[in-house]
Amino acid sequence: MSTTEITVTGNVVTSPTRNRTQNGSVTNFRVASTERRYDSTVQGFVDGARFFVDVECWGELSGNVSHSVSKGDPVIVRGTLRTDEWESDSGRRSRTKVRAMAVGFDLSRGTADFRKTQRAATATPQGDEPPADAGERDYPGAGVPLYELDPDSSPADGAPDSAFDHPLDTALHALPEPALQ
Repeated sequence: MSTTEITVTGNVVTSPTRNRTQNGSVTNFRVASTERRYDSTVQGFVDGARFFVDVECWGELSGNVSHSVSKGDPVIVRGTLRTDEWESDSGRRSRTKVRAMAVGFDLSRGTADFRKTQRAATATPQGDEPPADAGERDYPGAGVPLYELDPDSSPADGAPDSAFDHPLDTALHALPEPALQ
């Protein structure tokens, strides 16, 4: 069976929500992509058609997205198109979504501070379907953390790095790290 791959560049319009299911954890959010085109009558760029799509992320991507992405962030999402179908009181319904393989910040619109995750257990297999039931954890291993932050990536005293000389960078760098579960 062939899949339809898509890359969407846009802004996150709903706060990502992470839920645990019998198949592992999933993080969902919605992205809006607005066409920008040059209009010679106004001698400038104007907004064109808008495209909204739901995005779902499974496994380690789910955790990384829920700890990193917020409403309003410019992102690039690469994944496969899927259609959910269901019956409702008003008849048959459907909604197209993207099952993300990768999510990243659109660095043409800003900067990011990337921290590589340290894997403590063997990697989970990548497949077409969500991960199989792994109990309360999204990864194999007996009580071993999924990952730890690299201690070399942030100052030991929690003070902003001297490389951050813009006030916004300093303020963002001073935010506390999200709790890892």
